[in-house]
Amino acid sequence: MEESSTEWPPRDRSRGSRSDPKNKLDQSSLCAPRIHGELLKLGIDVGETTVAKYMVRPRRPSSQTWKTFLKNHRQDMVSTDFFVVPTATFRLLFVFLMLSHDRRRIVHFGVTAHPTAEWTAQQLITAFPWNSTPRYLLRDRDGSYGEPFPQAAKAMQIRAPVPRSVQPPSLGRVIEIPQVGGLHHRYERRAA
Repeated sequence: MEESSTEWPPRDRSRGSRSDPKNKLDQSSLCAPRIHGELLKLGIDVGETTVAKYMVRPRRPSSQTWKTFLKNHRQDMVSTDFFVVPTATFRLLFVFLMLSHDRRRIVHFGVTAHPTAEWTAQQLITAFPWNSTPRYLLRDRDGSYGEPFPQAAKAMQIRAPVPRSVQPPSLGRVIEIPQVGGLHHRYERRAA
């Protein structure tokens, strides 16, 4: 009796099975047009895009996330910020703080009653003498930084990205709130 040639999948007896995962020729031949053609030969009417949709795709490594970036560069990063301390005489003192991200330690702080852009730039220069500068400096959009601060950071070869401007979410039109009131009371009425 003769051997039937309708055997699926067809085999080449000299090279082993076509579905052998070690066979590299087999792996490269499993593409959507080829599978689509084989399915049409079997009488299964399906589109090539449908075949491509359900094929297993090789995973590409994803791009670096923000968390991974911080983990990889935390030894090179410093953050700066201001906070306010009220005194016993009801004066306000502004504290300029620099934090290192690798050990979460305070690198430098300065206290003043009137922070200026020049004073803030001088604090940056004082905090990192000689060649101990970080690669990255994170800060907010405080007006106390002014123009001399980014210039000093650039002169020290510190990458200090410009903070993005605040963009409110799209909530529609702004509603005007007229003030209605008398001598001792002030009421706010919202337009409908």
